[in-house]
Amino acid sequence: MAVPVATAAPPARRPADIVGAAPPSSQPLRRGTDRAFLALCLALTALAVMILVVLLVTVWRDGHGRLSTDFLANYPSRRPGEAGVKAALWGSIWVCAICALTAIPVGLGTAVWLEEFAPRSRLTSFVKINISNLAGVPSIVYGILGLTAFVRLFGAVSADRPLTLGDPDSPLYLQLPLGHGVLAGGLTLMLVVLPIVIVSSQEALRSVPRSLRAGAMALGATRWQATWSITLPAALPMILTGSILAISRAIGEAAPILVLGVPLFIRSVPNNLASDFTVLPLQIYNWANRPGDAFHELAAAAIIVLLAVLLTFNAVAVVIRQRLHRSTQ
Repeated sequence: MAVPVATAAPPARRPADIVGAAPPSSQPLRRGTDRAFLALCLALTALAVMILVVLLVTVWRDGHGRLSTDFLANYPSRRPGEAGVKAALWGSIWVCAICALTAIPVGLGTAVWLEEFAPRSRLTSFVKINISNLAGVPSIVYGILGLTAFVRLFGAVSADRPLTLGDPDSPLYLQLPLGHGVLAGGLTLMLVVLPIVIVSSQEALRSVPRSLRAGAMALGATRWQATWSITLPAALPMILTGSILAISRAIGEAAPILVLGVPLFIRSVPNNLASDFTVLPLQIYNWANRPGDAFHELAAAAIIVLLAVLLTFNAVAVVIRQRLHRSTQ
């Protein structure tokens, strides 16, 4: 009887060997295709940068003359020389603070459960796919959802006779349904950025090597202890970066706030969660639609203020990431 002889597996081929084995006539064509694609990418990138530079220069040219402390301290006015962004600026701060305080804990908790504790099943995969799809839903859809859920409370309570808690002049005043107050705006923007926070936090948790979790549990730690002491500190820089960038997107959202019925012209700042408010994108929209170059200059100046706030958030994200990254190594 013949004895089968074991044959050695062929050695793995390196990418350089595969490229070298290709017919010589095809190599120049591949190099030409690669260079053409690289040139196309560089040209499109340069075009996008040029368009952005033109827009920024135009906005700065039209609006820098209106920038002053009075512009930041004054309320909107029908007289362009007396108009300012105080109400819109403080409204944006209130709304984004509520958005951050609600979206980051809920999004991080959801991501931790899905990545570290949820069983690997079809239901979990279905939930992950739908969360990823929700990140691409237009923001105006979330505005309609916020109008139904927060402003009207699904019609369970009459808006003419809301349930109130506290004194209307107190910072702790609250009403149900929420109406057109700042809390409804913050929770609506929370719906907009929540899928982004969840997806970015999931990616941050996946970037942590599995060997760290296995080593912690091999030393006797529970899954929660390994997650709290090992996984979260290692993923925290990316989590905070993604969360802050998501909140910075919420600052520039106008469609969901407009659907809530927020007034375009208001001369007060919020003093509680039920106060009327407006935000910078709506104030820019209001001035841009008015006739006259003076209002267009005010809109450009408000755009500069909005860009400054966005750049501040992005700078904070970079600083936090760099400091936490050094401390976890």
